[in-house]
Amino acid sequence: MILNTFLFIIGLILIIISSDLFVASASNLATSFKVPKMVIALTIASFCTCAPELAISFNSISSNNYDLTLANVIGSCIVNILLIVGCASIIKPVKVTRVTIVKELPLLTAITGTFCLLFLDNELSRNDAIVLIILFIIFCIYLYRTIKRFHKIEEDYKKISKIKSIILTIISLIIIVISSEMIVNSALYLSEKINIETKIISMFLIVIGTSLPELMITLTSAKKGEFDMAIGNIIGTNIFNVCIVLGLPILIYGNIQSYAFNYLDLFIVFVSALMFYFVSCSEKAISRIEGIIMILLFICYYYYLIII
Repeated sequence: MILNTFLFIIGLILIIISSDLFVASASNLATSFKVPKMVIALTIASFCTCAPELAISFNSISSNNYDLTLANVIGSCIVNILLIVGCASIIKPVKVTRVTIVKELPLLTAITGTFCLLFLDNELSRNDAIVLIILFIIFCIYLYRTIKRFHKIEEDYKKISKIKSIILTIISLIIIVISSEMIVNSALYLSEKINIETKIISMFLIVIGTSLPELMITLTSAKKGEFDMAIGNIIGTNIFNVCIVLGLPILIYGNIQSYAFNYLDLFIVFVSALMFYFVSCSEKAISRIEGIIMILLFICYYYYLIII
């Protein structure tokens, strides 16, 4: 048991470090091929912060552990909004642009609501996965049109050689895959040993652990007043989580079914997205009071997970 706990912790550390390395190396690779920085920020960066969740999702679905797969996505969506955005707005009230309120947040809410509706029967099929991926394609089209409106793109990453970028990208991906397997196997062993549901282990240890990249990016951005980065990171990550982290493995491996999650879990997921939209609409900013309310809702939900 001690060995598996150690492997679980090491797996989390490795997957977070390797994801960060993947962001830097893949971005430098894109830069060396003269891909616009905005494309890097909106695609590669959001993919990489979801890389741990994606690796765990593929690994868990391939081993028929659907509870872990769903906990990974549902938990991440809740943590990203209620905990991370809540903490960020307490550090500094987060300003939200009109474009985000009118277009991006409604799109996030619609995608989250669609997922909740699709999973009302406790099952997700390949057809459901196709719907989620189509929604992601719509999101990508929106990003493409947004990118075309930008004329100046800042250089955020240090340029390094193409060969070094390729090597680092490959190595980081290999580490992500290996560490995700360590996390899944260790979590399953621990849940069996201490007689705790996989859902609980996943929602607490795996979800919060793999959400650390999003947490650090959002808190740092909010502290520096980079509100677009803080909000954009959460919106992009949640959309990617629902549509790709969940949709893509299901499309490949087939239907999944789980009764570990009930209507309350889905209600909290949807309310989180809806709350994100409404608190952003109020004076076009998320205040400290609203941030506290979000965190209190998060605490109440996780307390519910413990006592059930």
